[in-house]
Amino acid sequence: MTPPSPRPRLPPWIRIRYSGRGNQETVAQLLKAGDLHTVCQGAHCPNQHECFSRGVATFMILGDTCTRDCRFCAVTSGRPSAVDPDEPRRLAEAVARLKLHHVVVTSVTRDDLPDGGARHFAATITAIRVSLPGVTVEVLTPDFKGVERDLDIVLEAVPDVFNHNLETVWSLQRTIRPAASYESSLAVLAYVARGVGSRTMVKSGLMVGLGESDVEVYETMADLRRAGVALLTIGQYLAPSAAHAPVKRYVTPAQFEEYARRGREIGFRNVASGPLVRSSYMAEHQFLSGNKGG
Repeated sequence: MTPPSPRPRLPPWIRIRYSGRGNQETVAQLLKAGDLHTVCQGAHCPNQHECFSRGVATFMILGDTCTRDCRFCAVTSGRPSAVDPDEPRRLAEAVARLKLHHVVVTSVTRDDLPDGGARHFAATITAIRVSLPGVTVEVLTPDFKGVERDLDIVLEAVPDVFNHNLETVWSLQRTIRPAASYESSLAVLAYVARGVGSRTMVKSGLMVGLGESDVEVYETMADLRRAGVALLTIGQYLAPSAAHAPVKRYVTPAQFEEYARRGREIGFRNVASGPLVRSSYMAEHQFLSGNKGG
């Protein structure tokens, strides 16, 4: 019996640094007290300790169980529990107590719900703005199966940033996102970009290291730009476990810089590209930079 190939060793540029506890305990206590979830914890984000220490968290609504089973994602898949109608209020209270300037709200995918959870997203945006006027709100949503009326429900709450991740290149979609579609995700982003005008910035993200070529990354970036995406994140895929899709390569910092250069060249207002970049990492900075056009 041939033993499995060893997993590639982490290169020296992928090292998670801990810079003190800061507000980490405060954030953790607020999440526990409010029975709230974060994608930071659910998706095993490598930046969660840094973000928690800065008093930042990306809130995950609609429970912690996803109806899809993507091969890159650490979030639990299965049959979700009922939607908690009080969740928007509790989340908004946590945001106010943390005195956040920019809030990122994401969710598990809820294909079991008639609207995919769109009304819950809208209620959460509204509750946050009531609780802390002046805060900017970014949503990172599933594809809502491409249903435009569900997208409209979220957009009517006027998030400052609408993010939906394409995740990977066309050739890997069926393997990595078996319940999703490259074309459908692009259509979602294009629909949002056409409808929001200057009220909402459109954002998307890619992982690299899953087996794509750099040429495919550039082609995907061009597709996103044609769809009207203004903000882009590109980060290194790190397999959450041996049961997930394996890492095929570790992209060098120099190549990440080249992705960012190419992105700016084709018209993205801001490109966050680096080994540990994630969809909502330093999201406020990217939003502010994008608003300045740089």
